[in-house]
Amino acid sequence: MTPELARTALKKYFGYDDFRPLQLNIIERTYKGEDAIVLMPTGGGKSMCFQIPAVTMNGTVVVVSPLISLMKDQVDGLNAVGIRAAFLNSSLSGTDSHRVENAYENGELHLLYVSPEKLLSAGFFSFLKRRKVCLFAIDEAHCISAWGHDFRPEYTRLKSLKQVFPDVPIMALTATADRLTRRDMAEQLGIPEAEQHIASFNRPNLSLSVRPGQKRREQIVNFLRERPDQAGIVYCLSRKQTENLAEKLREAGYNAEAYHAGLPSERRAEVQSDFINDKTLIVCATIAFGMGIDKSNVRWVIHYSMPKNLENYYQEIGRAGRDGAKADTLLFYSYNDYNVLKDMIGSNGQSELQLAKLDRMKEYADSLACRRRILLNYFSEESSENCGNCDICANPPEHFDGTVLAQKALSAIARLKQSVGVGMVIDVLRGSGRADLRKNGYDQIKTYGAGRDISTFDWTQYFNQLISLGYLYIAHEDYNKVKLTPAARRVLFEGDKVELVKMTTVKKRREVEKQKTAKRAAAKREKLGLFEELRELRKELAREFGIPPYLVFNDVTLNEMVAQKPVTDAEMGRISGVGERKLHRFGEQFMAVIKKHVRREDKASRGDLSSHEASLQAFKNGASIREIAERRGIAESTVTSHLAKCYGEGADLDVTRFFRPEAPGWVEEALAALPEEGTGAKAVLEWVTEKHGPDALDYGQIHFVWAMRKRAESVS
Repeated sequence: MTPELARTALKKYFGYDDFRPLQLNIIERTYKGEDAIVLMPTGGGKSMCFQIPAVTMNGTVVVVSPLISLMKDQVDGLNAVGIRAAFLNSSLSGTDSHRVENAYENGELHLLYVSPEKLLSAGFFSFLKRRKVCLFAIDEAHCISAWGHDFRPEYTRLKSLKQVFPDVPIMALTATADRLTRRDMAEQLGIPEAEQHIASFNRPNLSLSVRPGQKRREQIVNFLRERPDQAGIVYCLSRKQTENLAEKLREAGYNAEAYHAGLPSERRAEVQSDFINDKTLIVCATIAFGMGIDKSNVRWVIHYSMPKNLENYYQEIGRAGRDGAKADTLLFYSYNDYNVLKDMIGSNGQSELQLAKLDRMKEYADSLACRRRILLNYFSEESSENCGNCDICANPPEHFDGTVLAQKALSAIARLKQSVGVGMVIDVLRGSGRADLRKNGYDQIKTYGAGRDISTFDWTQYFNQLISLGYLYIAHEDYNKVKLTPAARRVLFEGDKVELVKMTTVKKRREVEKQKTAKRAAAKREKLGLFEELRELRKELAREFGIPPYLVFNDVTLNEMVAQKPVTDAEMGRISGVGERKLHRFGEQFMAVIKKHVRREDKASRGDLSSHEASLQAFKNGASIREIAERRGIAESTVTSHLAKCYGEGADLDVTRFFRPEAPGWVEEALAALPEEGTGAKAVLEWVTEKHGPDALDYGQIHFVWAMRKRAESVS
């Protein structure tokens, strides 16, 4: 098996011309029968590492996953592109399980997904031996490690795989595992010599932002106004929070539902299904939601409260923008959040580690360094460049040359032989007279008292920055001792410079942050053109074929169609994400919409559009009603009447965005109350104004309500 064979399969089934970094190297090593530890961030392409071997190797890939909903999601997606896959877990009836088992025994499956419980059940290994297993892929493999953030005791029994199938390679995959967890994963699975493939954790398409935790609901509503018709998740700390927030968002006119473990299983399944199929755009959820969802067009993630650790945080924000298109993340933080989580951790066998990880999460939220650098350095990926796509980079604090200060701190740690925690290092720098400090002889080192001019509070903040910037790390497994990284040694011995944030600018920056408002709405209006038409077609086809919309084509593929406007099979086949199966299945319908759009553009360029068609074209090109009115020298009410007329003639518009939710009911009331000969727009407006106040409706809203009624009547 060769790289060319793998690339051919990639294009045939998935429509991509080449692999992402590391994917091909992992696949080639799998061809050689080698074990592997694969660490790739959410949305980084882990699944491709075992799906391509499944369609190019002799035998079946057995995928072990703890997430039943993710199994179904992945199997649906694979079947949609022509790959034969099935799953076995407790959700199947006896008849369905028997059908899948027969398919496996007959050699009909490229991939078989199983839960760890199913894999380890009596007689299952014997069943698997009836056919050739070419690879075991262990998904969410961090669950096997007690150091991991989602430890599951049943996973520890997976070590028996190597004993029973010594010649079958094992690929352990996870999105979030620190240095300790990765090492433990390899030991627990019996593959200590497996090569570790660590992809970049950099997700440049995700914007990162942290805001103070005051008036969270008001801030969320403002955030959503800038992102109309986008799917997203709000993670909450408690069940009550999810329900209260979902209710408030519905009151504000948003399509939001709550999701938590306290809901009946049928209701949870319904919420999840509606979200996957774009029927519900916003889910307010506890962390139980999202792990089993492979939805690629989540455009934003909000954390209503701070997560317990950076692993959970990174995994959860990674559910946004899995298709590679731009997505936004927002974390609300207050010191009270930290105290609540601290109390929740309480006292258990892992409490010391969990509290240390919580402190790192707090440092991230408090930090004034580039947030992406903090995340990358936390996952042992050295980063020295600011990202330009986080709130710190957008509104940078004032920096100073902190090289000398950093050298004092780093030198003290080196002279203390990296054997103490941050608190002791600070006490040494400040020349503390602590008895234990003197007893250990720490008052004799050269840097004792070298930083006594800096307060303990400021030193703590500077140490947080040095950790965040990747010069130091905390060895949780070694009593939280502070250690030097390779970057620190370059500062001490090679003359590297260190930039730190002035503590005097912190308060000023926070005041600026409170006043700052995002201006994204105009950019998002581009979705109302050809992209929106293709998205509507995607919804229709998804309903017809019984699959989630993003499994038809993801947002990145739609955006490329908008840019390239393919109108032949050859052109459509060159669009990223359009494989052979999808071209045959969906290509003709999408090209028909694109051709219609191109003809309309040609007509507009020749000036052949009628007045109301010209208003519609301008609106679909991203102009607001006010902008169209100003450009064309007409009233805004005329523009709204143009758009309403176009809708009545069949134009693809979501008219509900143009009137308040109560408007249809009020218009119906007016029509019922007014004499038949007096039901013009003016009479309706006067009746509604008298009944519901002067700001209840305007002519534009009435035009749209009427257009919607007219279209509904014509359909019926």
